[in-house]
Amino acid sequence: MALMITDDCINCDVCEPQCPNEAIYQGDEFYVIDPLKCTECVGHYDTSQCVEVCPVECIPLNPDYVESKEQLYAKYLRLTGTGD
Repeated sequence: MALMITDDCINCDVCEPQCPNEAIYQGDEFYVIDPLKCTECVGHYDTSQCVEVCPVECIPLNPDYVESKEQLYAKYLRLTGTGD
């Protein structure tokens, strides 16, 4: 699954620079994660970096984007240009 940021976000700016896929950006009211770019850091790290640094724990899985680890890895390969 891709991740999402809830409206509990306090706009502290710590998550955005941690995203290796540049999937996090400032929305109208709080930060947003682009589900088409989010791989939950699969391929880059063992854990989701934005979740690790979020001080208010407002980054859950996005139920609208159900993906397996294999699908997330395939997305990583596509985004990084390292796939076939």
